[in-house]
Amino acid sequence: MDALPTPRTQAGQDGLAALLAQPRTALIGLDFDGTLAPIVADPEQARAHPGTVPALAALAPEIASVAVITGRPPEVAVRYGGFAGVPGLEHLTVLGHYGAERWDAATGEVTAPPPHPGVAAVRAELPGLLERAGAQEGTWIEEKGRALAVHTRRAPDPQAAFEALRAPLADLATRHGLIVEPGRMVLELRPPGMDKGVALLDHARSVHAGCVVYAGDDLGDLPAFAAVEKLRTNGVPGLLVCSGSTEVTELADRADLVVDGPQGVVGLLRALAAQLGRGSSAAS
Repeated sequence: MDALPTPRTQAGQDGLAALLAQPRTALIGLDFDGTLAPIVADPEQARAHPGTVPALAALAPEIASVAVITGRPPEVAVRYGGFAGVPGLEHLTVLGHYGAERWDAATGEVTAPPPHPGVAAVRAELPGLLERAGAQEGTWIEEKGRALAVHTRRAPDPQAAFEALRAPLADLATRHGLIVEPGRMVLELRPPGMDKGVALLDHARSVHAGCVVYAGDDLGDLPAFAAVEKLRTNGVPGLLVCSGSTEVTELADRADLVVDGPQGVVGLLRALAAQLGRGSSAAS
């Protein structure tokens, strides 16, 4: 059985204690890539850790809400995660495109506003820009519907390729009213106002969360960490979890708890489910 770890900060210990004391008010927010699914060279081959769905199905009925918050389109995260039609996950929510699109397990439907026009303009210009910028072989574009991402992980020198593209991609994004979000050997061009912090705060308000846990692994998760910290200042306990990565130390430095990648996240979810399940049995 997975042991429930102890957060290294007092704020994190308070957040975990609040979850265990009043689980029916708890919101657990989770990034997908690098947190529930191991990072792979080809994002289309990413799949949730095999323990993810069983752990979530055991945990979700014990708490107020589970939300997967990702930059991917929600239907892609649902498919790669294997979340659809799973007993116990009837109230799972996937907030895709950083909250711009929403999938609810209860209906199986995606709701979304119209896309930002700048994305289409960038889509048309991006291949030519990469060619003019002398992008390394192996650099490639990921189509994300409401955003576009340029990956350098397959390039001969991924970090050099990443750094060489930061300025030209920032210029392109600015001309079309978009922003660039750096990640683990990826630069994503997307509309402003779309971030995991906004998505997490909105969802926390909608479910009247009494405590919030968030787990992530990359720079795009920093706004969600900031959202939990903001909730703490307003009296809502929270726990920040980093799915450990040597590539992104900023998250680990701010986290209350660092676990060993998706395997460690699954272990934490299993331990929470076991703890809360025992409490439910005792109460009944």
